[in-house]
Amino acid sequence: MIGAVLAGGAGRRLGPGSKPAVLLRDRPLVSYPVAALGSVCDRVAVVCKPDTELPELRRAERWEEPAEPRHPLTGIVHALERADAPVLVCAADMPFVTPDACRTLLSAAGSGGPAVVAVSEGVLQPVLGLYAPAALAALRAAPAGAALTATVEALDPVRVALPPAIVCSVNTPEDLGEAEAALELG
Repeated sequence: MIGAVLAGGAGRRLGPGSKPAVLLRDRPLVSYPVAALGSVCDRVAVVCKPDTELPELRRAERWEEPAEPRHPLTGIVHALERADAPVLVCAADMPFVTPDACRTLLSAAGSGGPAVVAVSEGVLQPVLGLYAPAALAALRAAPAGAALTATVEALDPVRVALPPAIVCSVNTPEDLGEAEAALELG
């Protein structure tokens, strides 16, 4: 199994600099999902734009997706094409994803469908899921600028309920502060 950490976004709301390299408790933000996926996958790749600044990550390869468009779908499609196999996807800004959450997604894949995607409080979380090559044609055919959630919902994915804390993303300085506090308590 290949893990794909999506790091192709601009991350402007978090402030200047590279979002994957932002420090959270003295570790780059991207290192958290890399570690979670690395504990259940044979290989892990950080899928990013050619100009994305990444911290040094010993346990992950760098896979450069097309420079445009800046959309998570670009990273998912690129990961599927490059892996030519199913990929377990997680956004680079999700520091609370656990190995157990990853295993839960993987164990739900027995149906053979095109995707297994996390759901939290009834909301689909398309940047945390397992995508099979069978999803590739539909993902490639999505209209430019289409919402990722709608595109993934059209796949009729297997839905796996996960707690809100697991799928929490760090998008703003306030989110970063809350993540620091949560990790301090944890």
